[in-house]
Amino acid sequence: MSGEGERGGFGRGRGRGDRGRGRGRGRGRGRGRGDRDENVWTPVTKLGRLVKEGKISSIEEIFLFSLPVKEAEIIDFFLKDRLQDEVMKIMPVQKQSSAGQRTRFKAFVAVGDSAGHIGLGVKCSSEVATAIRGAITAAKLNVAPVRRGYWGRKSGLPHTVPCKVTGKCGSVRVRLIPAPRGTGLVSSIAGKKLLHMAGVDDCYSSARGHTRTMGNYIKAIFYALSKTYGYLSPEMWKENALTANPYQEHTDFLSKKAL
Repeated sequence: MSGEGERGGFGRGRGRGDRGRGRGRGRGRGRGRGDRDENVWTPVTKLGRLVKEGKISSIEEIFLFSLPVKEAEIIDFFLKDRLQDEVMKIMPVQKQSSAGQRTRFKAFVAVGDSAGHIGLGVKCSSEVATAIRGAITAAKLNVAPVRRGYWGRKSGLPHTVPCKVTGKCGSVRVRLIPAPRGTGLVSSIAGKKLLHMAGVDDCYSSARGHTRTMGNYIKAIFYALSKTYGYLSPEMWKENALTANPYQEHTDFLSKKAL
C-alpha cells in the first residue's frame, strides 16, 4: 500500500518537474528573442533603400513617377507623425465548409493626414485584431494623393475638390461636387470622416445605389478622391521639365550590394 503511494507520488512529482523545466526553457528562449531591436526597418525593395538613405526627400516624388510602394514603412517614414487611422467597419463573413460554417472578420480601415493623402485598406482574418492590423498595412500601401482646389474666388488655402469627380464600386455611385468656403462637408458620417482625413473642408456629395453596403460606399468615395489628380485643368497647362526617374538617377547606389 505504501509502495503504491510512493510510486504515485513519485510519478506526479516527476511530471510536475518536467513541466516546470519546460516552461523555464521556453521563457528563457523568449527573453533571448526579445533582446533584439524589432523596430529597426530593413528595406527589401529598391524604393525602400532610396527612402531610408534619404535619396528621396518627399512622398510627392514617389507619386510623380508612379512608383509602386510595396513596404508600409515607406509611408510611415514620410507621414508617421501626421497619419491617423480610423476603423470604418468590421463585419463577419462566413464560408460554408464540410465541417459547417467558418466565420472570419473583415475590417475596413482608412488612413489619412488631413493634408492631401488618403488610403483605404481591407483585410479578412479569423481574429478582429489581426484583421485591423492587416487592414492598416493595406491602407498605407494604398495611400493616394488628393488634389484640392477652390470654389469661385481663389484666395487663401485650397478648401474643396477642384472639380466634380465620381467614384463607383458595385452598385454605389458617389459624386463629389465643389462647395463654397464655409459650407462644410455635406455627406454621411462615413463620408465626412473620409473627406476630413483627405484634407477637404467644404464639399457637396451625391450618392446613388445601395449605399447601406458600407464597404462599397467608402470604396467609391476613395476612388473619387483618387481621381482628383486625373484632370488637367488650365493652371496645370504650363510645361514642366522632366527629371530622371529616381531609379535611373541613383543607379550607382542601387547597384551596390545592400548590407
